[in-house]
Amino acid sequence: KTLTLEAVDLQWAIILQIFMLIWYSPVEHLTVRNLTFRGPLEELTEYAFQPLLSSVEQLISLDGSMKALTLEHVRNKVYYFNQEILYRQFSEMNIANLTIADAYMPHMLCPNRTSSFHYLNFSHNALTDELFQNCGTLADLKLLILQKNKFESLRKVSFMTSRMKSLTYLDMSNNLLRHDGAGVQCQWAESLAELDLSSNQLAGAVFECLPANVQKLSLRNNQISNVPSGVAELKSLEELNLASNRLADLPGCGGFTSLQFLNVEMNSILTPSADFFQSCPRVRELQAGHNPFQCSCELQAFIRLERRSGGKLFGWPAAYVCEYPEGLRGTELKDFHLSPLACNTTLLLVTALLLT
Repeated sequence: KTLTLEAVDLQWAIILQIFMLIWYSPVEHLTVRNLTFRGPLEELTEYAFQPLLSSVEQLISLDGSMKALTLEHVRNKVYYFNQEILYRQFSEMNIANLTIADAYMPHMLCPNRTSSFHYLNFSHNALTDELFQNCGTLADLKLLILQKNKFESLRKVSFMTSRMKSLTYLDMSNNLLRHDGAGVQCQWAESLAELDLSSNQLAGAVFECLPANVQKLSLRNNQISNVPSGVAELKSLEELNLASNRLADLPGCGGFTSLQFLNVEMNSILTPSADFFQSCPRVRELQAGHNPFQCSCELQAFIRLERRSGGKLFGWPAAYVCEYPEGLRGTELKDFHLSPLACNTTLLLVTALLLT
């Protein structure tokens, strides 16, 4: 049922013959790692390449046993042929799961007919914003992984998904994505429930271009300094990851009425707002550790909040440590105390007056 080939270095014509043999076998899951395909001494021309692929084209249109094909760490030493011929063979494959990872692949064609793909993984390639634009044949696709590529426009990514009627999960992490906002319209697949946009170049304007029905959203390791209020109405959002950004305070939940989990670790939060759980009543867990907390009177209210929250602060107390002032650096927030007199200006003035 499962076959794995390691370190395959052969002429492309021979590799195709091997694939054809496996296609007619009972194998359902084929994995090829460290694949290098070569031409003969004379480079394969399009004329020489086409007869080899025509037989494969007939083959992949049949219902075989194959359900999943995985190609990892692919190197191409056939230089002179029309690469679209090769892309066409993969885009038309009659299988449910296809992975082509770390292959320096710059493009992939939209299938000509309604595709059987449910899962596509094209991670660690050279794909750009032109992938699957105006593509209506991936209606059954549910999971799409495009991490570690060269996508730049979040708007184009949204339009890429707009005709994928079954898409529920999209991973666009570790790309070059930006979104300038300024009234730019985005159009996402309505079925999209989980979106990973971590490790890109996104700022606060990203909240103007998000799927309306998203439930899990990761914006980890971007350039977000604030969450604009009244911009995003993400009523289905339950989990939001904003770790490793530039936030100066905890965001409110005005547009996230269903939010249950929030991660704001490793930001620039000195004194987090103490009314967070009042504005976000459904939040069951807040991860706010590893921020440069300024231990002062203003932080006392946040520390009291932890005691009233009933364990909603994830990582307490080890992840919550004073960064400022220097004399308190390294002190856990649970051990930081100031007297009521020191933090109550009115009481301090009255006491001083009475003493005088």
